[in-house]
Amino acid sequence: MLNLPPRLSAQLNSAQFANLHTFLVAARHLSFALAAEELCLTASAVSHRIARLERALGLRLFERLTRRLRLTAEGERMFAILQGTMEQLSEALQPSAQDTPAGPVALFARPSLAQCWLVPQLADFHQRYPDIALDLRVGNGAIDFRTQGIDLALLYADGDFPGLVSRKLMSERIAPVCSPQYAERNGLFDAPENLRHCTLLHDALAWENAQYDAEWQLWARQQGLLEQLPPRGLSFDRSDLCVTAAIHHAGVAMGRQRLVQGPLERGELIAPLGGFTQPGRHDYYLVNPPREAVPRRLQVLIDWLQAISPASAD
Repeated sequence: MLNLPPRLSAQLNSAQFANLHTFLVAARHLSFALAAEELCLTASAVSHRIARLERALGLRLFERLTRRLRLTAEGERMFAILQGTMEQLSEALQPSAQDTPAGPVALFARPSLAQCWLVPQLADFHQRYPDIALDLRVGNGAIDFRTQGIDLALLYADGDFPGLVSRKLMSERIAPVCSPQYAERNGLFDAPENLRHCTLLHDALAWENAQYDAEWQLWARQQGLLEQLPPRGLSFDRSDLCVTAAIHHAGVAMGRQRLVQGPLERGELIAPLGGFTQPGRHDYYLVNPPREAVPRRLQVLIDWLQAISPASAD
């Protein structure tokens, strides 16, 4: 229920509703210019609407900073109220609980996980829930759920998500992998000391703010092999590109077990230095902003992702 101050509640005419909607869009973008583009208005018109709303409320909703906006505490509260109300309205307009859940859901995933694990399984989700319009987005940058309109994120991370709701989806383990030919040529079978003659393949954006060789450093520290790591290397911004390079004999990649299972089973890759281990705390998580109630179309996506995840509880 929209819990507005008495002064505004007494004046909820069409103009004031327009001002509330304008605020909701501007708060989502944190930009009057982008809000104006979405609403087919001028930035000046958006600014005037926000000013009228602030006068009616007796509150300051935005801090006007140099070249950007920031919500005040009152603005954050108003945005949460309006966003929650709009989600409840959208849910109410969807088919009843007895019918197939429907509506848009924006899912963000890191590129390698989307390519190697998620996308090959999406046909099953669409067959089960054909009326859910899944919008899959990928990238390596920082996520802003509000301005990017993301409902749920699938991340490879250490599990620390301040202010967000997170669920561990599945664990991950890593091991050096390469083609059988590369291992044979460099004498790698159970001979980690020969890594010093190899080319290492790095996912330079393994997780947010990671160093370019973070995964190799974690593994080598656990194995007591830091001194064996060679300076030669190739860097990519995706783990699956490292794997592709390894399949084509470019070097040794740090393989994530969930992502390299297929190439291992097909014999395109091997793990010449032994099995997979978990030297760090990085696993796969589902992350979303806190909500008073999770829309049904989002809940079925969460449930489906958990159902298809191997060993999701380990």
